[in-house]
Amino acid sequence: MSINKILLAMALGLALTACSKSEPAADAAAAAEAPAADAQAAADSAAQAADASADAAAASADAAAASADAAAAPADAAAAPAEAQAAADSAEQAATTAEEAKK
Repeated sequence: MSINKILLAMALGLALTACSKSEPAADAAAAAEAPAADAQAAADSAAQAADASADAAAASADAAAASADAAAAPADAAAAPAEAQAAADSAEQAATTAEEAKK
């Protein structure tokens, strides 16, 4: 029976050890909460910065498109007189042809 008592004492010792280890585990979990919250805050800040960067890139693209449109306007204006001259030449030829047809 003394062996049973020894085994029982060992089992109780192991149970006591297991129960006493829960406090350090709880302390470790509590200590891990603060770094986890910091990591979440850092991730949120990074996401906001990425959103701001995307918004800035979209604004830059819009500005570049507006600049391209503004740069194209003089080219369009320069092309307009040439087209107007071509239309005037065509009208003059049509008038000449009409006068010749009357004769």
